[in-house]
Amino acid sequence: MTTQPKTQVLSIGEALIDRVSRPGTDTAEFVGGSILNVAVGVAQLGHDSTLAAWWGPDERGNRLAEHCKQQGVRTVPGVDGAQRTTLAEATLDEQGRATYEFDILWDVPPISNAREYGHLHTGSMAATIAPGADKVLRAVKEMSLSSTISYDPNIRPAIMENPSLVRDRIEQIVRFADVVKASDEDLQWLYPDTPVEEVMRRWLREGVSMMITTRGPWGAYVMLKGERDMLVIDPLDVELADTVGAGDSFMAGLLSALLDAGLLGSSDAKTRLRSARWSDVTSALHIATITSGLTVSHNGAFAPSRDDVDEVIAAHPELS
Repeated sequence: MTTQPKTQVLSIGEALIDRVSRPGTDTAEFVGGSILNVAVGVAQLGHDSTLAAWWGPDERGNRLAEHCKQQGVRTVPGVDGAQRTTLAEATLDEQGRATYEFDILWDVPPISNAREYGHLHTGSMAATIAPGADKVLRAVKEMSLSSTISYDPNIRPAIMENPSLVRDRIEQIVRFADVVKASDEDLQWLYPDTPVEEVMRRWLREGVSMMITTRGPWGAYVMLKGERDMLVIDPLDVELADTVGAGDSFMAGLLSALLDAGLLGSSDAKTRLRSARWSDVTSALHIATITSGLTVSHNGAFAPSRDDVDEVIAAHPELS
């Protein structure tokens, strides 16, 4: 993997504690949260990564702060302004698939230097839960003028309750996003009567340049604004440990590779991505597949490093 001059990447969204219940084992707590996972993944892949999150000045919040420090993720001032740190109850089934219940507080600490960041990533609960959701949308609108934007709706039915309550807000962010990744389950929940391929095409018409729908063991669908047809990306063939953080790892790998390719990180990159062809992005899609595959082969939200990715590519040069 080659690198371009470092772009500052800002991730806005939840960092929390996962209390994980797995059949046959004791319940345990781990640091987690979709946006934290992406911020850590981007940092582990060698990029300048900053997180704007919201946790409490308590023991769990201290664990989140220490985790960010250890993983090379900076945090904006004020991230510990919540009354308490959000807790997610994650239950894993016999196949390692996770379901969640949440006790969440969400707001966005002040971001005074937003124009210094070349790329903004957001999504999940951050885009739909008050009072932080309005601030997320404001940041997306402002930063889209000079930065690239990525978005992962990462639907949580236990929090979002009904598609009609969140669909409009999700679509507002989609209109400003350059890259959108969603799972097929996300899109089916949002639009139960519409094939996912049609939703993907609709979001491209709304302004997205690159649209990815992940499909678990069936890989991913990809559409580009600059291409007519849809591409199907096969998953990495690995032994499944669990699916915790798989989608976040896919996103981190994709963002890292697109930044390296000069297709994210500036207004000029925004223009290049809008006209990109398959040959420009296939390597990035392979890297996203590798990072996701490495994550699901470990327990928990494992964030692969560049060395981990390079090792897979050395064994499978067709993925380079």
